Amino acid sequence: MLASRKTTPSRRIRALAAGTGVLALLGLAGCSSQPSGGSGDGASPGDAVKVGLITKTDTNPFFVRMRDAAKEAADAQGAELIALAGAFDGDNEGQVAAIENLVSQGVQGILITPNSSTGILQAIADARDAGVIVIALDTATDPEDAVDATFATDNHQAGVYQGAWVKAKLGDSEPVVAMLDGTPGGTVDTFRHDGFLEGMGLTESSPQIAAKENTNGDQTKAQTAMENILSAHADVNAVYTINEPAARGAFQAISDAGLADGVTIGSIDGSCAGVQAVADGQIGATVMQFPNEMAALGVKAVVKYAADGTKPTGFHDTGAQLITDQPVEGLDSQDSAWGLENCWG
Repeated sequence: MLASRKTTPSRRIRALAAGTGVLALLGLAGCSSQPSGGSGDGASPGDAVKVGLITKTDTNPFFVRMRDAAKEAADAQGAELIALAGAFDGDNEGQVAAIENLVSQGVQGILITPNSSTGILQAIADARDAGVIVIALDTATDPEDAVDATFATDNHQAGVYQGAWVKAKLGDSEPVVAMLDGTPGGTVDTFRHDGFLEGMGLTESSPQIAAKENTNGDQTKAQTAMENILSAHADVNAVYTINEPAARGAFQAISDAGLADGVTIGSIDGSCAGVQAVADGQIGATVMQFPNEMAALGVKAVVKYAADGTKPTGFHDTGAQLITDQPVEGLDSQDSAWGLENCWG
């Protein structure tokens, strides 16, 4: 029986401040909150603390929610948010350019969800050498201490929850597993993948794993990958997915093949669309994350650093909650009704 850890986050924020500005620079999308006073290290009296945010993309609902929560937190603390993003999931060069841009704008701290956990390291080091603190959100760097601190889901544990639930739902059936991974080189992808295997009681070389495909967390790519897998392994009965868009793509391929009743799908995210897919029976279970917490804690840490020089350190777990309408013994879970009251996006 797997030990559980119950997380009770605050309800998601439904009303967001308006007036987000949009700028285009170096092919990156960004927004800046309106400063409302305050002072920061190196800033003139009355200037707002500048907080930079760099997400993987500006279209994924997870990162949209993170950006909105960061703006709300910055506004509440009299800080200015400058938000940039990569052009696509995996756009390391775009994020490098964004770091350089934010340093040139005089930010006191940068919050980043790295597209590449290793490819971004030199740009982060240059920013820290310039006196800017850098905090990873959602995705840890490799090594983790390349940044001052990390505020994120324990993605390995989230993967364990997904795997343990899928294993329990299969019961006595021998697993035939398809793994729809994300983007190579990201710690989130590695942690979730490895956690799922641990929860299933499998290893990388276990014969129960029928196939593995990278999907970049994209629904269309995941559907195509699942179609290809089913053409060679029609006996698949369990699917690991890196996120809910990948899970929805997998379900579409499985449903089109007339196999929906015989395949168990697990996922991770906690978006409103993903939780609705749980309620509709498309995804068996998902593990909810809380981007609001990541963003708010990150902004608070930068403002504190600007005020008194205190740097955050280490890893800060922002919580994970299993959501399913098919609970299993030994795993703490909430149903989809609770999930729809606490989801994001």
